Amino acid sequence: MDDLAPGPPVPAGSTLGVEEEFHLVDPETFRLAPSPGLAAAALAGEFGARVHPEITTTQLETATGVCRTLTEVRDELAATRAEARAAAAGAGVVLLPASTHPFAGWREQVITPGPRYEAMVERWAGLAQRQDICGCHVHVGVPDLDTAVAVLDRVRPYLPVLLAMTGSSPFHDGADTGYESYRTLQWGRWPHTGIPELQGSADRFRAVVTGLVAAGVIGDASHLYWDVRPSSHLPTLEFRLADVCTDVDDVVLHAALVRSLVRVLAARAERDEPVPEVRTELLRAARWRAARDGLGGQLFDPVTGALVDGRTAVAGLLAELADDLADAGEEDDVRALVRQLLGRGTSATRQRATFRRTGDLREVAATIVREGSAHG
Repeated sequence: MDDLAPGPPVPAGSTLGVEEEFHLVDPETFRLAPSPGLAAAALAGEFGARVHPEITTTQLETATGVCRTLTEVRDELAATRAEARAAAAGAGVVLLPASTHPFAGWREQVITPGPRYEAMVERWAGLAQRQDICGCHVHVGVPDLDTAVAVLDRVRPYLPVLLAMTGSSPFHDGADTGYESYRTLQWGRWPHTGIPELQGSADRFRAVVTGLVAAGVIGDASHLYWDVRPSSHLPTLEFRLADVCTDVDDVVLHAALVRSLVRVLAARAERDEPVPEVRTELLRAARWRAARDGLGGQLFDPVTGALVDGRTAVAGLLAELADDLADAGEEDDVRALVRQLLGRGTSATRQRATFRRTGDLREVAATIVREGSAHG
C-alpha cells in the first residue's frame, strides 16, 4: 500500500469527513424493507457522490465531502442525510439512523448484488450474510502513513470513552441485549475488528496487512476493519468504532473529539513522546465495558486500571483536549454539545426510555426515524 496517497500532504487534523450507514424501513410498519432497485441505482452511482449502496439492500451509506470546520461538517451531514432520505423516499422507504434495528433480524435482509459484496460473502460466509448492523466512520486528514500509525498507536486508550458517547444499539432481534452498543459485540465476531495491537511503524503496519492478506482474512487494506485504521485510498486516519448517531449533533461531537485527538496525538508524536504501554487485554475490557454501560455507568480506564464514572471520563477527555479545542475555536461548541448529550442521553438511552413508556419496539423504531428526520 502507498503512503495514504492521493493528494498533497495536509497537516494532521486539518480536514475531516464522515460516513454513515442507515437501515431502510417501511414507513408504516417500520420493518426492514429490502430495496433492490434502490441498491442497484446507488451501485450505478445514480444518486451522486454522497449516497452509496451497502452490503444488504436494507441499508444505504452516505459520505460527506472534505470538511475543515465543524459548521461544514454539520452542513454536509444535513445534506447527505437529506439526499439519502430523498433517494429512499423514491423507493417508498425511510432511513432508520441507529446501529441495530430494534426488532428485525438478518433473515429479512438480502445481499446487494455486486462483485464487492459477493466477494465478501465468498470470503467471510455467514459473518457477511448476518451483517445486520450499521456504523459511523470519521476520516481525519494526516500527512503520511508514519503520522497515521503514530496516532493510531497513541489513540487506543481513548477509544472506549468515544464509543460510550455514541451507543445506539440496545435492541437486537426483538430483545433488549443489555448493551448500549450491541453492534460492538456483533462486530467483534469478525477476525479483523476491534482495537488494534500497537503497530510501531509504517513498515510494521504494512507487514501486518501483508500477513492478513496472505492468511486470506482480507483481500486488501480496504477490508481492514479495526476500530481505527489508516485509510487505504485517502490521506486519512479512519475511526470506525462509533455506533450510528440518531441525532446529527452527536455525530458532530464525535467528529470534533476524534479530530482534536488526532491533532493532539500527532503533536505528541512529533515531540517523540512515548506511546502509552497498555495491555491489549485491558483495552478489550474497556471497550466491552463502554459497549455495555455507555455513559450511564462506570467505564474502565485501561491506563490506570480503575473504574470511572462515565461523566467523569468524558470530563477527563475534555480537559485533555481543552487547549487544542480552544486554539481551534471549537471549545465552546464542543462543551455545549457534551452538555446536551449528557442531559438527554445517548440514542440507546432514549430508545430504552421509549420502550419503558410504550412497551412497543415498533414505537422505538418509529421514534428513531422521527428523531433522525427532525435533527438531520
